[in-house]
Amino acid sequence: MADSLRSDAALLALRPAIAAASSPDDTPVAHFLHATLRPVLKLQNEVLLQVVADFVRDHHIPLATAAPTEQARLLAELLGRNTKLRYTIIGLVLGQFTQPELHLYRQHRPELNRRLLELATRRVQDQAAAVGALAT
Repeated sequence: MADSLRSDAALLALRPAIAAASSPDDTPVAHFLHATLRPVLKLQNEVLLQVVADFVRDHHIPLATAAPTEQARLLAELLGRNTKLRYTIIGLVLGQFTQPELHLYRQHRPELNRRLLELATRRVQDQAAAVGALAT
């Protein structure tokens, strides 16, 4: 148990601070979104972009030459339809959860996966040029 607490503390220490837009009236899922998902996605940003860039390259998606609106569409389509990529992203995030966070995640898995993938998609679309550069 002591090792679990130490590793949980180490995981929490890695996360960047994010100004949370939560309130005391938030549901557990909404609180989790602000307190856990957003900081973990920010922490894993470079890995997330590299993983998506690998899928872009492997699937021969012409991201680097596409217009910005087309880049956003291509990325949304890739992240929305590629099950392997979706589960890879979920795994990137889950690996950074503490034991209590994992417990809450398991209770609300469908809703949290949906929100996690929405946040990841938005983050990747906002950095489409970087993904395109990494994919070349």
